[in-house]
Amino acid sequence: MAAYDAGWTISERRVGGSPAPAARVSAVRSANRRLVVVSNRVGPVDAGKASEGGLAVALRAALEHAGGIWFGFSGSVVERPGETPHLASAGDITWATLDLTRRDFDEYYIGYANRVLWPLFHYRPSLVGFSRRDLAGYLRVNAAFARGLLPMLEPDDLVWVHDYHLIPLGEALRGLGCRQTIGFFLHTPFPAAELLRLVPNHRELVAALCAYDLVGFQTLSDLEGFRDYLLRWGGGEDLGGGKLRAFGRTLRAAVFPVGIDVDAIAAQALAAEKSRHTRRLRDSVRERSLLIGVDRLDYSKGLPERFAAYAHLLEHYPRTRGRIVFLQIAPPSRSDVPEYREIRQTLEAAAGNINGRYAEFDWTPLRYLNKSFNHRILTGFYRTAPLALVTPLRDGMNLVVKEYLASQDPENPGMPVLSSFAGAARELGEAILVNPLDREGVAEAILQGLEMPTGERKERWNAMMATLRRNDAAAWRQRFIEALATP
Repeated sequence: MAAYDAGWTISERRVGGSPAPAARVSAVRSANRRLVVVSNRVGPVDAGKASEGGLAVALRAALEHAGGIWFGFSGSVVERPGETPHLASAGDITWATLDLTRRDFDEYYIGYANRVLWPLFHYRPSLVGFSRRDLAGYLRVNAAFARGLLPMLEPDDLVWVHDYHLIPLGEALRGLGCRQTIGFFLHTPFPAAELLRLVPNHRELVAALCAYDLVGFQTLSDLEGFRDYLLRWGGGEDLGGGKLRAFGRTLRAAVFPVGIDVDAIAAQALAAEKSRHTRRLRDSVRERSLLIGVDRLDYSKGLPERFAAYAHLLEHYPRTRGRIVFLQIAPPSRSDVPEYREIRQTLEAAAGNINGRYAEFDWTPLRYLNKSFNHRILTGFYRTAPLALVTPLRDGMNLVVKEYLASQDPENPGMPVLSSFAGAARELGEAILVNPLDREGVAEAILQGLEMPTGERKERWNAMMATLRRNDAAAWRQRFIEALATP
C-alpha cells in the first residue's frame, strides 16, 4: 500500500520502489474499474467554475482518469424528496444527487455532523450538542444515501467516501449487500481516543469506520488516534503493514496528506498580480506591509486569538504602527448553527476595538471582511502579502497555507506564520510555527516574519515548495486510489 509509507511509521517522503502515480491510475482504468466518489456536496458539473475549490478539482481529475460517478447531497432542501437521484453527465462522469427534507438537513447536517462531530474532531468538546434525535437523522440520511447509490454500482467499482458527514455510509452499504471495494478519507482531524469516548455512540461510530476496506487520514497523529482507540477500546489487533482487525473486520489505514495543484495556482497568482483587484489592494496598502488571513468563519480557525495577538503586536511593538495592514477575509459558514453567529459578533467587536484604539486618520490597522472572494482574486492577494497568518486552533490539513506559498514570487517570497496544530505543519516545518493560544508568541512570530532577510525567506520557501510538489493534489488522489485498488 502506498501512502506516505507503509505501516504506522509513515514518513514524509516520496514512496519509492513502486510504479509512478500516473501509471497507477492508468492501471486502475485499464482494468475497467470505475471510480465512485461520495461526498456531502458534489462539485459543479461545469468544469473550471471560479467557485470550484482545490479538492473539487482533484476529485474531478480522479473521475476523469477512471470515469465514474460523483454522488452526494444536491444542496436542495425540499418538502418531499424523491428516492431516485437526480442525474447529470459530462464526458465519462455522472453526477448523482439527492435532495433532503428540512428535518433531515437539520438533524443530519446541522445537528449531528456539525454540532457533534465537527466540534469533537476539532478538540472543542464544550461545544458538542448531542441528541439522539440528531443521531437518528444522521444515520437515516446515510441509509438513504446507501439506498440511492447501491443500484448505480457495478461489481468492480472502487467507491471512495469522503469526510465526517458520511462515516456510517460504508456500513449502510454493506448492510444492503454491497461487496465492492470501499475506501474512506477523513478531511478533518481524528481525535484522541479519550476525547472520542465523550460521544455516547463512539463504539458504533468507530465500528462503522471498520466497514471500509481502507481508511485514510491527513496526518500520522490522526492515524494513531484511530489505531489507539481500536486497540484500547475496540478489542482490536494490529496485524502489521497498516492492517488492523477490530469489530470482526479487517481493514487497512494509512496517511494521505491532501495537496494542491501547485503549478495551476502559481500561474493563477502570476496572472492575478496585474488584475484590477490586486492593483486596488496594492494601491490602498501603499508602502506598508500586508498581512493576510483567509479562513471560513469558524471557531476552529482561532480568529479571536489571532486578533488578540495582532493587538498585542501593535501595543508592545509600536514601531509596527502605521507600517503594517492586516487583511482578514472570513466568509460566513454554517450560519444556522448558533456558535457561528456568536463568533461573528465576537470578531466584529474585536475588530472595532483594535481599529478604535490604534487607527490614525490615514491608517486602519485591521480590515475585517466577512465576505468571500473569487479564488483567482485571492491568489493575487496572497502574492501581494509578505506575511500570511494561518493560525487555526486545530485543522485537518489547511490548504490556505499551501495556496499562499504557491502564489508567491520566487524572487521575493512571503512567509507564513503557521499553527503547529494544523495538519500542514507536519509537512511545512520551514514555516514560522506557533502555538495559536500564545498571543505573545504569535506577535513575536509576526515580527520575525516581517523582518526576515530575503535570503532566509527564499531558502525556507524553496524547501516548502519542494514538499508541496512532492505531495500535490495529483499525488494525494493517485496514492489513495492505488492503495484502494490493491488487495
